Amino acid sequence: MTFRLIFTEGYTRKAAKWIKKHPDLKDQYLKTLQLMELNIHHPSLRLHKLTGRLSGLYSVSINMSYRITLEMIIQDNDIIPIDIGSHEKVYRS
Repeated sequence: MTFRLIFTEGYTRKAAKWIKKHPDLKDQYLKTLQLMELNIHHPSLRLHKLTGRLSGLYSVSINMSYRITLEMIIQDNDIIPIDIGSHEKVYRS
């Protein structure tokens, strides 16, 4: 089953800013997006549901330091990235 990534203007701006600050991680970020489309449940993404203020969202890992928070609409196979950044940044948003 493949999934479809839907990028909002807000997320696109955040991602562009993040890539500008971390150009060395661009390939890893793009690989993460490709893997999300192919298999969101792949173990290397470390997909998990968030709780508390971020209840209803999910998170995947780009690497051990950086995350992408997501809204997943499973019935339509749509994934909407919400935020990107360090563990501390995305979990306090």
